[in-house]
Parts: sequence; structure tokens; C-alpha cells
Amino acid sequence: MIAAYYAGISPRLADAFWAELLEAIDDATAHPERHHFDPSGRRRANLRKFPYHFLFRTFPDQIRVIVVRHNRRDPHFGSRRA
Repeated sequence: MIAAYYAGISPRLADAFWAELLEAIDDATAHPERHHFDPSGRRRANLRKFPYHFLFRTFPDQIRVIVVRHNRRDPHFGSRRA
């Protein structure tokens, strides 16, 4: 949905969003301790060039992304997800 919005503006912008999101997920997987906890106990990773972040849980050999949301979105959006 986010990428579709950016694709409507420019396919290159959508590609840039996906590239940054995947890079941030790779970084969170490699170094989850670099990301702070949010009030729900999940870790939060911010994107650098886009006004989005994602919440994730850590497991021994992977992370699970719970939600990707806009920085101005209601902070409870996606909080009921596992």
C-alpha cells in the first residue's frame, strides 16, 4: 500500500522506498540491539529518507516485522498485532 502510493508519484520513488525498507530490515536483523524499545516492548526502526518506521520482535535467528507505519500515525496503530 505504501509502495503503491509512491509508485503513483514515481516508480523510482517506490523503488527507493522498498530499497530503504529492505536495508533497514537487514540492519535490524543483523543488529537488533541498535534499535530502541517502544512502550509495547517491541523494537522500533526508523527509515532515514521516508517518514516511516517499523516495529519488530526479535528471535534467536531472525526478526518479525509487526507493522510498518507513518511517523505521524496513531501510535496504537498495529499495536494489537503479534
